[in-house]
Amino acid sequence: MPAKRLAANTPSERILGIDPGSLTTGWGVVDVSGNQLSHVAHGTIATAAVQNQAQRLGRIFHGIQDVMRRYSPNVMSLEKVFFARNAQSALKLGQARGVALLAAAERAIAVSEYSANEIKIAVVGYGHATKPQMQKMVTALLCLNGELRADAADAVAAAICHAHRQAFQSRLAQAAGGRVKVVRWRDYRPAAQK
Repeated sequence: MPAKRLAANTPSERILGIDPGSLTTGWGVVDVSGNQLSHVAHGTIATAAVQNQAQRLGRIFHGIQDVMRRYSPNVMSLEKVFFARNAQSALKLGQARGVALLAAAERAIAVSEYSANEIKIAVVGYGHATKPQMQKMVTALLCLNGELRADAADAVAAAICHAHRQAFQSRLAQAAGGRVKVVRWRDYRPAAQK
């Protein structure tokens, strides 16, 4: 799907969502203008199962750098890791996240991280949504034709989560006269309760 272009004078943010994985890393780019989300592009970075871990990480790093060169995001959003099936999986996933973070650092791109539940709540409204539910909602929110692969859908969902979080914080700060920065709902306390 071709990217929807924003007017040159329209303030916008371009968000790169990343779903890190040692075998397949998903990515998705979303533009935000006001309260409008626009799908720009999405895809996956696949690594051959025969490559060693260093080669896989190099492929992920260079793939993310290529996406950044092509789409020039100004922020990266990715999922925090809080569990894995086993220690080996956690280590490999942590390494994939590390090269994604390095790619962002090399281009001086801001990074925001969200838990899987935060992303699911932002996109589906339910913290235990299934992969198919996430795929369907991402497709519906961005008016896409056809479903995205799970890895790409998760990456786009991370970008949508960041867009929703930024919009929420902006509205909250405006309501509080710019005095409040809230990262999570549980951190919010009205001025009278502090």
